[in-house]
Amino acid sequence: MADPAADALSLPEDWPAHPDLSLSLNRMGSFDWDLDAGLMHMDQAALDVFQVDAADYDGRPESLAVRVPPVEAIRLDGMVTQALKNGSSHYGAYFRIRDRKGKLRWTHTQGCIRRDGTGRPRRIIGIVRDATQELTESTARFEVDAERRRQTSVVEATTAALAHARTVQDVIDVLKDSHGLEHLGATSVVMGLLEAGRIHLVADGPEGSFVPGTRYTRVDEQYPMSEVVRTLAPRYIESPEDFAASYPILWPSISGLGITSAAYLPLIAQARPIGALGLLYSDKYGFSAEDRNVLVALGSSIAQSLQRAMLFEQEHDLAEGLQQAMLPRRIPHVPGAQIAVRYRSARLGRDIGGDWYDIIPLPGGRVGAVIGDVQGHDTHAAAVMGQLRIVLRAYAAEGHTPATVMARASVFLHELDTERFATCTYLEADLATGVVQLVRAGHVDPLLRDTDGSCRRVPVEGGLPLGLSAEFGRLDYPVSLLELDPGQALLLYTDGLIEQPGADLDDGMQWLTALVGSGPSDLQLLADHLCEVVDERGGDDDVAVLLLRRRGGYSPQAGGRLQQHVAQNDPEALRSARHMIRAAVRAWSAAARADEIELVADELITNALLHTDGGAIVTLRMPAGHERRLRIEVEDRSSVLPRRRDAGTSGVSGRGLLLVDRLADVWGVESRGSGKCVWCEFAVGERQRLARITATAETQPT
Repeated sequence: MADPAADALSLPEDWPAHPDLSLSLNRMGSFDWDLDAGLMHMDQAALDVFQVDAADYDGRPESLAVRVPPVEAIRLDGMVTQALKNGSSHYGAYFRIRDRKGKLRWTHTQGCIRRDGTGRPRRIIGIVRDATQELTESTARFEVDAERRRQTSVVEATTAALAHARTVQDVIDVLKDSHGLEHLGATSVVMGLLEAGRIHLVADGPEGSFVPGTRYTRVDEQYPMSEVVRTLAPRYIESPEDFAASYPILWPSISGLGITSAAYLPLIAQARPIGALGLLYSDKYGFSAEDRNVLVALGSSIAQSLQRAMLFEQEHDLAEGLQQAMLPRRIPHVPGAQIAVRYRSARLGRDIGGDWYDIIPLPGGRVGAVIGDVQGHDTHAAAVMGQLRIVLRAYAAEGHTPATVMARASVFLHELDTERFATCTYLEADLATGVVQLVRAGHVDPLLRDTDGSCRRVPVEGGLPLGLSAEFGRLDYPVSLLELDPGQALLLYTDGLIEQPGADLDDGMQWLTALVGSGPSDLQLLADHLCEVVDERGGDDDVAVLLLRRRGGYSPQAGGRLQQHVAQNDPEALRSARHMIRAAVRAWSAAARADEIELVADELITNALLHTDGGAIVTLRMPAGHERRLRIEVEDRSSVLPRRRDAGTSGVSGRGLLLVDRLADVWGVESRGSGKCVWCEFAVGERQRLARITATAETQPT
């Protein structure tokens, strides 16, 4: 039975004794390779393909090595070996050989493998032919098709890249990308934008190709970009001679760049010119109809992207300018504090948010700090933010407690009828004592950075966001108390700093805590570092950052003021008030009278809670004057004045005011509208303290 592989080549069983003449007629050589003997018979046509004389060929394949480059020989041997091992019945390949002059030529071979009954390969019968002309024609057609596909691909890829361009600089970066327009063969690119009757050159490359005096040119000048803007038609310069004759002013400046042709395209959007694009070539002469179609399509895509980018920048500048105008223009100097603030706007055109910060100097060496975020990312959010910042600052400056400031701000936002709410954190810090009162309205918790660089989250009990608390009638904002040691810093921020795609806020808090702990110790550098990290991360939300550090050694002589609201049946508020009093006594150098002050203050607070409704407001301050005095005020809503009572020998009450009278230097009662204020003062200066001790001793019975 005949071998099908041999039949496929029409070779007789006793070949090569009777070679197939049809092969010779088709300029194909044939070979018969005896694998057992290692000999390969080649007819004259096959030897002619390899340009080997019959007298020089000894029948061994190794004799052909002089014609086959080593790389090609290794590839061909590997392919044949693989076919023999995997049971294939045939193989085929194109490979290169060297002719007698050393020039490489393409050759094609096809072989049929004949095996015995066990499947062992015994013989390979095949053909070889010169394929140089075939591949040359095929390559030419392929290159034409590939060029067409490449040009179309460049337009598609550039258009896709331009779809992500948000700014004019983004468009320029796409055009100058190393994998972009040079695929069209261009060696240089220039682009100008039309501005008030002049063309502003905004992009040129490569380095060193800029022509002095062309940064701004008039539309009526004899320049190619000016011409295409005037005529709204492309200009194709097909030779150096054409360039020199058409633009004698420009050509002498660029003749040394080796430019052979150029294409200048008007950039038209909504039927009006916005600029021009120039592509310069150093190895191209003339432009085919297909070249021109591709370039026109490219110019149209670039023009649309440029217009979108220009509108984006205008809208973003408008929105950012609006928000910046509503933020504090400068941060006031606050004795006893180091402060750093930053605002990083979103990069989404008008999508700018209502994030804000504020620093509010308060009487008595205190300072108020605010961080907040109005719902939404538009100019309306920025406008609401500006109004909210102003009223919150006003309420704080009026002397209201932090809880009252927050509640009134919520009512104001609700009455604006904007359907917007805002999250906010407000604190008042007494820099002499380090006592910080914090109120949180739906905002993220602050962070505390210690003097050793460690950082931790500060849990602050909070209320509803501003606007919502007024809508639902839940205006009670609990006040948290924190004692800030010298060198410690508080970080207030908006959620844009910690929001990351695919991560929840707790993960963001942990990430931020680690970032702050490892950041620079200087607050200004730390604030910059936080914003840089957000930029690298690519956050699309606004970010506001406020850092406040208490300096050491600050001790004002007078004017210090602390305030705490203590509601009835609120033991936590009572503990906070006592903590505030102890901190004030230490900071204001009144430790010598600490027991007296704390005992009197506790008595006044207890009386207000027991005998009135609505709780009490406790205020500690250092009145201005020539002597240092600590004043305690306890305000309640009852107009009934306190009176002394005789407790008797067995009474358990009635001694409160007697105790106040004995321990305080002076005390009194003042009417406050619908309520009253019971106050007392203690001399805390050393001279005043000694004078009081002496006076007390003189009045004691001997």
